[in-house]
Amino acid sequence: MAEQDVIELLMAQHGRIRDLFDEVEQAPPDKVGDAFDRLTRMLSVHETAEEEIVHPYARRKLDNGQGVVADRLTEENRAKRLLLDLHKSGVDHPRFWEGLAALRTAVMAHARSEERYEFARLRAHTSVVERRAMAAAVRAAETLAPVRPHPGTESATRNLVMGAPLAVMDRAREVIRKALGKR
Repeated sequence: MAEQDVIELLMAQHGRIRDLFDEVEQAPPDKVGDAFDRLTRMLSVHETAEEEIVHPYARRKLDNGQGVVADRLTEENRAKRLLLDLHKSGVDHPRFWEGLAALRTAVMAHARSEERYEFARLRAHTSVVERRAMAAAVRAAETLAPVRPHPGTESATRNLVMGAPLAVMDRAREVIRKALGKR
């Protein structure tokens, strides 16, 4: 299975994220909120897993790994802030679509940078066994990841310390909102 390799897994997720942006943009007005929630969840868990597993490994394994990862974290923080702003204003806000376009641009540029500067180099400097172990670790991290953006938690340490409590709060908030009939 290709997704046993962490690079293939993450690149497949990048494709899924592109599809979710399309889903939001093409959704009928009454379904935009649900589609946006799915996109938000995917972006949040994907980035958290990268921050906890992939970036720390890249820092250690790659020449100038610190610089490569610092650039990716800056991009991730910007995207999280855009996503958080969209959530605060809501899908009915007059500037939602403009904000979504800016988010899409930022996220897709970030994904291309990861694929080119981080993933390609990781593939060249890691074994199949390492990449499979990282894929398993990414999947495990995603099960405990927050489902909403939390700018400022871009380090593995912050994610490990704050991630589980934030994930519990995010998931509890979702249950309460669904019970109250809100998005």
